[in-house]
Amino acid sequence: MNTKHYFTVATQALIASTLILAMLGAGYLFAEPQVGRAQATSTFTISQLITGEISFLVYGATTTLSGPLNGITGGTANGSTSVKVQTNSATGYVMDIKFATTSTGNAMQASNNPTASIHDLPASSTEPHYLFSTASTAAVFGYTISAPQASDIAQAFLDDSSGACNQPGGDANEDTCWMEPSFANYRVVDRDSAATIGATTTIHFRVHVPNNPAPGLVADTYVATATLTAANQ
Repeated sequence: MNTKHYFTVATQALIASTLILAMLGAGYLFAEPQVGRAQATSTFTISQLITGEISFLVYGATTTLSGPLNGITGGTANGSTSVKVQTNSATGYVMDIKFATTSTGNAMQASNNPTASIHDLPASSTEPHYLFSTASTAAVFGYTISAPQASDIAQAFLDDSSGACNQPGGDANEDTCWMEPSFANYRVVDRDSAATIGATTTIHFRVHVPNNPAPGLVADTYVATATLTAANQ
């Protein structure tokens, strides 16, 4: 037996077997690429839409101004109500106020006499009056607002501390900028951030009756009805 020939054939067979196994292994790795890696990754996202909501946590309450006023010798009465708005809008919310239309054209009307009313505070349809004006010879009714966070207050109620309201970047001095009631919505709050635990606004009301008002006031209970509307920005 030729031993040299035998080892040559055996060596060739071994080499051929090794090549076949290598080719089979390469084919498997090509068909199953993940087996040939040290690690694998898969990246994806999970999303959930959260809708915006807004509601009143505290509603405006029926308000009785401080004490009766004399219809002839006059005086001043004040009152207020607070509301709390909750919203998850990242850009905040706005709130408007409007007063119900009456037969007299003034917001505050006598309950039992449809021809008698307390006049609206002389101001402007576009901006409040600086300080509550008592110059009118008629009894007058007006409102203003305040908030723990001054930046919530609409620009119309911000003042320059020297005689003018509706000042961009102005001061939120309490009981300073007084507005006449309007039968159309008027902006009182303009908040630019969410209020997930609620934001409070207080609306202040005032009636002033001068001595011997003209026109005169009949004895009655005078009532105004206001509506607040809050909406997400």
